[in-house]
Amino acid sequence: MIYDDFFSDALRRLHDEQRYRIFIEIERIAGQCPFAVWKTPSGPRRIVMWCSNDYLGMSQHPRVVQALTETATRTGIGAGGTRNIAGTNSPLVELEHELADLHGKQAALLFTSGYVSNQTGISTIAKLVPDCLILSDELNHNSMIEGIRQSGVERKIWRHNDMAVLERLLAAEPSRPKLILFESLYSMDGDTAPVNRICDLAQRYGAMTYCDEVHAVGMYGPRGAGIAARDGAMHRVDVIEGTLAKAFGCLGGYIAGSHNLVDAVRSHAAGFIFTTALPPPLCAAATAAIRHLKSSDSERQRQQSNAARVKQVLAEAGLPIMPTSTHIVPLMVGDARLCKEASDLLLNEHGIYLQPINYPTVARGSERLRITPTPYHDGMLIDRLRDALVDVWGKLRLPFVPAAAAAE
Repeated sequence: MIYDDFFSDALRRLHDEQRYRIFIEIERIAGQCPFAVWKTPSGPRRIVMWCSNDYLGMSQHPRVVQALTETATRTGIGAGGTRNIAGTNSPLVELEHELADLHGKQAALLFTSGYVSNQTGISTIAKLVPDCLILSDELNHNSMIEGIRQSGVERKIWRHNDMAVLERLLAAEPSRPKLILFESLYSMDGDTAPVNRICDLAQRYGAMTYCDEVHAVGMYGPRGAGIAARDGAMHRVDVIEGTLAKAFGCLGGYIAGSHNLVDAVRSHAAGFIFTTALPPPLCAAATAAIRHLKSSDSERQRQQSNAARVKQVLAEAGLPIMPTSTHIVPLMVGDARLCKEASDLLLNEHGIYLQPINYPTVARGSERLRITPTPYHDGMLIDRLRDALVDVWGKLRLPFVPAAAAAE
């Protein structure tokens, strides 16, 4: 038996389905967001990043970089092991306090990534609640789905953002413990959850709420706490989950909630207990980013302004953008092969890096390019993006739409 043939067959299937992913080597340039250097076989080439989740460019902010370098000089790089064995470093403790304050919760718990915080947090919470029933929005992220699967508890899926369906599922189990899982901002479509309406139903039918704010923390609310804070519902959500790797420009994930809930997860979650803690320099950098965005709204305002300009300009050019009220700008293609070809043309001919989004991230037939403007994508770059996309759409004979339809 030649085991390598199994892996070769798996890769061939991805190629046949136009889903094989190619990673290009790039090096971002500190202080020059959104520019980067593409390491091509023929030499370095300067490109513009249009698909980064470093939404506000905080990974390059001077205060964040300074906090990281000063802490690394003082403490070294690594945490030295798990918190259970090697102890809890002071910058990590400070960061958890900062996160609890950000979300108005009693406590917060750090994980190595946003994926792990969902996977581990959801599975642990559900296991600790006897006879728990999970109610999950159908568009929830893979990390949440994995958390549900690992919990082993019963789950029911409700149609995306459909409050009538959610209420029917809640009403069918009036006395059973229930956990409602949803995201505040769905990153592929750019739409948001009706947080207050979900909390109304949770209160009426005795359910807990767990809200993934990964794509919203740092971006919305008066201090950057997310959509729930923007909508005045943060105090109503039992568990808020977020990441440090997007708008805060660092690495790591977390949950925030009551003292008892957070302590119970800390004490029972294998994904926390058996993994090395976040390095002190990264914790210090994340704390610096959170503190800055708590007091500064200028990055959010510029980012929202640029996102609105991108939507307007692309819609006026007849490009098929999906209507959103957030900083996410999905541009529909609807075919995996054409989506990859469009991405390749943008990079090779226009120096624009915009990765294709395909299955399983989105459903087959809804492949797209996902544009994420930053505060630093100025008018000239936006116009260059429009011109490049119009050129690519023409070369690939992709359909344009009436400007009025694209703007709806």
